[in-house]
Amino acid sequence: MTLTTPSATRLDVEAPRPPRGTTGRRKSRGMVAFVFLAPWLIGLFGLTLGPMLYSLYLSFTDYNLLAPVANWVGLDNYIRIFTSDSRAIASMVVTAVYVLVAVPLILIASMLVALLLNSKIGFLTGYRALFYLPSLLGASVAVAALWRVIWGADGIINQVLLFFGIEHLSWVGSPDTALMTIIVLAIWAFGSTMIIFLAGLRQVPGELHEAAKVDGAGAIRRFFSVTLPMMTPIVFFNTLMVTINAFQAFTPAYVISGGTGGPSDSTLFYTLYLYQQGFGQLNMGYASALAWVLVIILGVFTAVFFWSSKYWVHYGDK
Repeated sequence: MTLTTPSATRLDVEAPRPPRGTTGRRKSRGMVAFVFLAPWLIGLFGLTLGPMLYSLYLSFTDYNLLAPVANWVGLDNYIRIFTSDSRAIASMVVTAVYVLVAVPLILIASMLVALLLNSKIGFLTGYRALFYLPSLLGASVAVAALWRVIWGADGIINQVLLFFGIEHLSWVGSPDTALMTIIVLAIWAFGSTMIIFLAGLRQVPGELHEAAKVDGAGAIRRFFSVTLPMMTPIVFFNTLMVTINAFQAFTPAYVISGGTGGPSDSTLFYTLYLYQQGFGQLNMGYASALAWVLVIILGVFTAVFFWSSKYWVHYGDK
């Protein structure tokens, strides 16, 4: 005898159906989001990823801007950079010197001024604006042109030295001092880095300094034992950003040297030499290889820097 269970006593319950029209509204919202994201997506693929991939292809060719086609040469451009192009090596050396000297000085100057502005002094807002203003102008063509005049043979610097009986030739015209003038310009425009340091200093708990004072720690000891360890995430960020910007420095070297990298290639930054190859000699294939070498260098530096951060960067939740 077979027993049948009435439908009223079935245990399986059907899932509730969404209200009519809900699926359509979700699709409509997705389309609206896509429409708003479309400009960014077009820029990402059309103005960033697309040109990057195309330049990667060109780096393996001998493409010239005046040539109708690009001939595949494989790794010849990359081999040429490190074996037979002495100016490329010289530009790497100049850029390395600039990075090794300018970056620490920018960070030190920014931290010192941030510590000064973090103290209780009058007209604090005005001082912040005055120190931040050069960072808005430092990379401009006008400031670089003015810098070339200031450090020229008849510039303000030599006029001041002449007042004290010291005669000096053009600072930007001497291979021994031309790079130094660009480094000074980079240090002068430290405002943005200083503002970030100042924001970090405001986040250091005051009770830690009070406890250190009670233990007899002086100002210098409190800085290295309390402030600096608490500031390591900010130091990490600023160091990374300033270093990347230093590798990509172009405008001051171009304007001060007149686009030549002189005198005697003393201001031939890597980016300036890349520009000369791509838009001066129209060797766009070789310039693309130079650009990708810079990308690889920055990628390796960034990876190593992030890897090393676990040994010296301390976060509050650890």
